[in-house]
Amino acid sequence: MKLAILGGGGFRVPLVYEAVASNALAADGRAAVRLDEVALHDSSAERLEAMRRILDEDARRFPDPPRVTYTVDLREALAGADFVFSAIRVGGAEGRIADERVALDLGLLGQETIGPGGLAYALRTIPVMREVARTIAEVAPDAWTINFTNPAGIVTQAMREFLGDRVVGICDTPIGLVRRVSRVLGVSLEADGVAYDYVGLNHLGWLRSVTVDGVDRLPELLASDAMLDQIEEARVVGEDFVRALGVLPNEYLYYYWRTEEAIARIREADETRGEYLARRQDAFYGRVAEAASPLTAWREALHERESTYMAEARDEERREEDVAGGGYQEVALRLMNALATGRSERMILDVGNLTPSGRIVPELPDDLVLEVGCVVDGEGVHPLPIAPLTLAQLGMMARLRASEKAIADAAATRSRDKAWEGFAIHPLVDSPRLGRALLDGYVAAHPSIAQLLLEPGASTESTATASKGPSPAQ
Repeated sequence: MKLAILGGGGFRVPLVYEAVASNALAADGRAAVRLDEVALHDSSAERLEAMRRILDEDARRFPDPPRVTYTVDLREALAGADFVFSAIRVGGAEGRIADERVALDLGLLGQETIGPGGLAYALRTIPVMREVARTIAEVAPDAWTINFTNPAGIVTQAMREFLGDRVVGICDTPIGLVRRVSRVLGVSLEADGVAYDYVGLNHLGWLRSVTVDGVDRLPELLASDAMLDQIEEARVVGEDFVRALGVLPNEYLYYYWRTEEAIARIREADETRGEYLARRQDAFYGRVAEAASPLTAWREALHERESTYMAEARDEERREEDVAGGGYQEVALRLMNALATGRSERMILDVGNLTPSGRIVPELPDDLVLEVGCVVDGEGVHPLPIAPLTLAQLGMMARLRASEKAIADAAATRSRDKAWEGFAIHPLVDSPRLGRALLDGYVAAHPSIAQLLLEPGASTESTATASKGPSPAQ
């Protein structure tokens, strides 16, 4: 079997490679999917060369690793693929910096996937990912596409136009929350007799129950100071508020419920997260070219990056148990194993709201991509039933969905008015004046957005270079 990784020069690609290279047997000893080839695609030949140096060294650790190929040709990478893993950053780190800074300069949250920065990221990413999805449908129509390209929910939703149910979004934050709860309760959430109810949108969701042999253990965890202190999401959002809600939120809800604090901390820092990563990653790729052990250089950089993740949300260094183990590569591997072998797996995925048995959340539209618990097997991905949403949960999801839909419509129809609406009605903006200022700021900062939303009859001279910008896997 063949796996194509789009964004194959990306920093986290070795995590995926190590997961598939060590996947000869599943944890329970049963046969797992066997990959013969991993094709890395990226627009940057230099970054692909860095990955080649790292993976050549890494491959020596495994008895029979899959063959790795490298290409800047998307169709070549996709040819014959059984699985496609998408981890593309359209516009690179420089695009992320602009997303953050335009919002911060207006006193708003400057974060990669949350708030106006996330909307700008989506606006310039969706047109590219629609073309990627169209190409996958042409070149590898039977492949399963696993999307990690952010913002994962809205990007997966756009790709479904061409790929339908054969594209599934993944995120590593829900699995992190589930893993921590499992460790604290001393149970395996994959065991018989154990069930959990998680629902939301990507980067906005809640773990609402954990049932073991018919008993919901979540109230027990919430009532215990010692147990709750081991849950990173509770520490980030606030343990007292988590108890008041009676659920465990996704850690990204910090940005909705402690917005002013988040903005202040980001602005107090010497650099934004995007600026930090751009500086560190530029240095890293240069160092790999000279390093005696590229793999060691990558591992050191990975630990530093992971330990500083969401630093503005914490008064302490990230605990080792919250850094180590698992992640999106684990979700991707389990998903591939289940689809290829037919062995049933339960996991949290980004899937369409409409299922053969009806809508998962009846109050929300058919095309909405939700993040919910699913069972995956050889027949596909099957969302699990959930309890009804509370009014507060439904309200948060509906407001964010309305904003994202307007941005998606703007990306598809090239409508400035829809883009303005999307920025203005986002719950972390909620202002037509600021929505207009954001739109103007992002048009000025991103040639690709300027080209997309070009006023009818306007000159193309100033944006002529936009179409020559970074190819998809930047």
